[in-house]
Amino acid sequence: MCTVRTRLENADDLQRLRQQAIAERDSIPRSVRVCLGTGCMAKGAEKVFEQFRKEAEQIGDESLVVGLKCTGCHGFCERGPLVVVDPGNVFYTDVEEKDVPEIWQETVLEGRLVERLLYKDEQTGQLCKTPEEVPFYREQHQIVLAHNGVIDPTRIEEYLVVGGYAGLAKALTTMRPEDVIEEVTRSGLRGRGGGGFPTGRKWGFARDAEGELKYVIANADEGDPGAFMNRSLLEADPHALLEGMLITGYAIGATEGYVYCRAEYPLALKRLRIALQQAEDCGLLGDNILGSGMNFHVKIKEGAGAFVCGEETALIASIEGRRGMPRPRPPFPAVSGLWGKPTIINNVETLACVAQIFQNSAEWFAQLGTEKSKGTKTFSLVGKVKCTGLVEVPMGTTLRKMIFEIGGGVLGDKQFKAVQTGGPSGGCIPAELLDIPVDYDSLQEAGSIMGSGGIVVMDEETCMVDCARYFLDFAQKESCGECVPCRLGTRQLLDILTGITEGRGKSDDIDLLIELSEGIKAGALCGLGQTAPNPVLTTIRYFRDEYEAHIEGRCPAKVCKALLTYEISAELCQGCQACKKACPVEAISGERKEVHSIDQSKCVKCSICFERCPPKFHAVERLTGQSGNGESH
Repeated sequence: MCTVRTRLENADDLQRLRQQAIAERDSIPRSVRVCLGTGCMAKGAEKVFEQFRKEAEQIGDESLVVGLKCTGCHGFCERGPLVVVDPGNVFYTDVEEKDVPEIWQETVLEGRLVERLLYKDEQTGQLCKTPEEVPFYREQHQIVLAHNGVIDPTRIEEYLVVGGYAGLAKALTTMRPEDVIEEVTRSGLRGRGGGGFPTGRKWGFARDAEGELKYVIANADEGDPGAFMNRSLLEADPHALLEGMLITGYAIGATEGYVYCRAEYPLALKRLRIALQQAEDCGLLGDNILGSGMNFHVKIKEGAGAFVCGEETALIASIEGRRGMPRPRPPFPAVSGLWGKPTIINNVETLACVAQIFQNSAEWFAQLGTEKSKGTKTFSLVGKVKCTGLVEVPMGTTLRKMIFEIGGGVLGDKQFKAVQTGGPSGGCIPAELLDIPVDYDSLQEAGSIMGSGGIVVMDEETCMVDCARYFLDFAQKESCGECVPCRLGTRQLLDILTGITEGRGKSDDIDLLIELSEGIKAGALCGLGQTAPNPVLTTIRYFRDEYEAHIEGRCPAKVCKALLTYEISAELCQGCQACKKACPVEAISGERKEVHSIDQSKCVKCSICFERCPPKFHAVERLTGQSGNGESH
């Protein structure tokens, strides 16, 4: 690919560079794309990439040109490392270092398929040659993620090839700031960080606010457990974020921007810094951008990982060098934000959507989604689902389609029980609501939220009371302690939930949980406290029978240790001593070929005996409650 050596003085220079980059790309007939996103790298993708590099270095025929590039996350994290070979868009999964020579010889040089590395459709048994044939991708509609797995995130020329910075050039050369805001308003874009506030309206507040100095902040904090949408986008397409920030800055009259990204995202930060340097070198960041007279500079602020810093005012406090704690609103940041100046805070996905809207049009974006929730939304699909990964679908797509068509269904073909949307502040939605459309309003009616886009799938073996306790534990630990409802209220909720799961539940606990939750939602200072009770309220709303069972001394899912008892069946035990040898506290007694028994005073309910008992015997029984409901193994 070409290398930018001179500053781009105007939009014509940008277009010439784009054409040069396209010509360079088209001159390379064969190419190999290796996913070097965090997920694939964790499974050995760097070794795969280096082996391809070695193969390329050994080419003896100078007329044979093969391009080798790293890309960001393709989304199909379950089956990485992922490799794509062109021409043909041949898609290989679970690639190991030892597979590279075969791929190189058979596919890159000879054009034949290595069928054992193709994805096999579990439903039809057919081999999928391209990503478009894989069910995981086939049911998606990618806009924000369209460049993931296609471009090299470390080369600005690759972003230009796919239309990058054309939206910025359009805004600077053909539109007034007011026209830019109107375009965003007509697109129907709402904030993808969780609140869903109309982006155009938010920008209008900042545009109209008094003050010569204004700021744009990209919120890349993304603290939800299991969420990795923003991280993956930064790793795969960092220039999309920068273009969105530039357009935002032009619209509101800002000259400075910050990317607030948690330090736990080292690869995202590394590629973002590369993109910043490239954009500065060619004049797309800095002073007099593309000869328009617009000045815009971007800095990176690394967050320390506090969940509360995802809240706008706490994030601002952190950038200013203060402890990340929210403050009462109004005034809102759009009027008085960073250092008291008008500030727009949008999350990474929102700003990437802005880049797409201006590269295409407001009408193009608005044709997707629902009446009140336009465009697409990215989700991290995790938990007890067969195909975990990064997903992008039009707003209004049902949970059933995401979990069973894109995700392939529940892991191990077990029964689906619930799905949590919106991270630890979201709600748990039961099977009977799987067909609701995923949009801001529908999820709110169900008692949950969109959040930044985390989706956690739960199966029949999930205890909903313990699930609520787990997420309350997270929220309580992440509370900044600024306000009493959150600081003490979440502590009380957690204590009650812990008591229920440990067999100390009382008959009035359920009503007390509801009363406390409603009080916290009404009185907490920021979104963390206001949404923290959602897991409690939704699990009570849809799974109240499980709470009642726990209070009676039973855990229907057989998860809560305090409500379980392990016993050995005298009729089934063969005295093989597998359980006795595995017991960490020597609670099991019995000689070989004699019936064994468990000393309940020593048993710590670790379940190792249950797991180690040979399946052909099923002698160890796991019982819950006084009714003796249980299972054997």
